[in-house]
Amino acid sequence: MMIEKIGLRALRVRANRCLAACLLGLIGNACLAQSASGPDPVRPDQVVHSLEGTYGVHPGERRNHIKGTCALGEFVGTAEGRQLSRSALFSGQPVPVVARFSLAGGDPSIADASRSARGMALEFRLPGASLQHITMLNSPVFIATSPTGFNDLILASKPDPATGKPDPEAIKAYFAGHPEAMAMASFVQSHGPPTSYANAAFYSIHTFKFIDAQNQEHLVRWRFVPQDGEVTIPADELAAKPHDFLEQGLIDRTARGAAKWDMIVYVGEPGDSIDNPTLAWPESRVHVKAGTLSITSAMPQHGAQCENVNFNPLVMADGIAPTNDPILLFRSPSYAISFGKRISGQ
Repeated sequence: MMIEKIGLRALRVRANRCLAACLLGLIGNACLAQSASGPDPVRPDQVVHSLEGTYGVHPGERRNHIKGTCALGEFVGTAEGRQLSRSALFSGQPVPVVARFSLAGGDPSIADASRSARGMALEFRLPGASLQHITMLNSPVFIATSPTGFNDLILASKPDPATGKPDPEAIKAYFAGHPEAMAMASFVQSHGPPTSYANAAFYSIHTFKFIDAQNQEHLVRWRFVPQDGEVTIPADELAAKPHDFLEQGLIDRTARGAAKWDMIVYVGEPGDSIDNPTLAWPESRVHVKAGTLSITSAMPQHGAQCENVNFNPLVMADGIAPTNDPILLFRSPSYAISFGKRISGQ
């Protein structure tokens, strides 16, 4: 599964092609103009600035999901996946994967046992130097319906210098003004941290379009379900967990054999939310196993393959397309700004 240096360079060029205009300073208008619902009052650079104000600036590092672990593996799609999408991801042939597991937020010293969202980001290296990115959280819904709402949360989470913690009144005011945020907050609070990344399910959050061989579109959401089973840490055991147990746990788990997740794709029905990631779909929706992800090795992120990957969720190969979800469309340009800063050492 080794990729030659020349091939890797070509892959990186293709992955970041859509970022070029943004990194040249056009991001404020050009990228947002692509949103069919119109630009949000908050610009991507403002959100990045808010993250820096809340968590501090850590030169050369991500502004969000800063604490992470790299991993490598492969994905094999199924015939059921091919019926929904003509993407080469579902060809049935092994597709090399570069993965990153992470904790939400911009604090590199966050404890792994904290009640925070976890992320799984995947770069699928398809034939012909084509790429497919998938970014997910271990929550079925997101905490905001708009970039402005997300920015409000970041600002409300800024630590009070006197206590080192967010102002409880600011957090209370945020949820009072953004009741849609309660679904994800309640999920994170009621579901303890996973015992291992290999024991966490990860969700697409957004709705996407799968395009089949007949050019028919299917509205879908998906989740990656761990074959090791979903296991969380009981509340009375959280304090005893090592500060950084998730990374070493994944390294140790993959040393014993591949950690695997099944990709379960849910097909939407009329009336299901398409552009609001705070609303979940009913479990009764038709769903199929579209493939299996196998993570065969894991390692600290510094110097590893995932470190310089910008897991842009709008990097998509033929057969998969975005919807007009304003959060989804906003993530790409904001990631681009963060990526540009960190590769320049800022």
